Amino acid sequence: MTPAQLLPADRGLHHVGIVVRDLQQAIARYRVLGFDEPIEIDLPDQNVRVATFYAGTGYLELITPTVPDTGVARFLEARGEGMHHMAFTVPDLERALRQLERAGVELIDLHPRTGAHGWKVAFIHPRSCGGVLTELVEG
Repeated sequence: MTPAQLLPADRGLHHVGIVVRDLQQAIARYRVLGFDEPIEIDLPDQNVRVATFYAGTGYLELITPTVPDTGVARFLEARGEGMHHMAFTVPDLERALRQLERAGVELIDLHPRTGAHGWKVAFIHPRSCGGVLTELVEG
């Protein structure tokens, strides 16, 4: 069974995370596409700055590292700008994590943590999702 088959049926796409080198240039690119001004926040515990655009039924999250030796910085150096992760909404994050763990899905976060905008989040390892870093957001 895949993680997608295990998650509640009412899940939906919450956001797509995109790593960028220059946050202000990236914001300008997406503004040209018609997005409204994003909400920008620093996440010092993750060493990133994030700009979040509302995208109709979910969000677009632009992420840039604020220090050189972090996971996001290494991702950027190795792969360049581009999609970093996909996030899906689940109604009960603790329950979803326990269900995935019992099914043998490799979790990065065994327990929820606080993400951008105070969202309660947890990550699934890319090895369990076809090479895609997957985030779950309680909502």
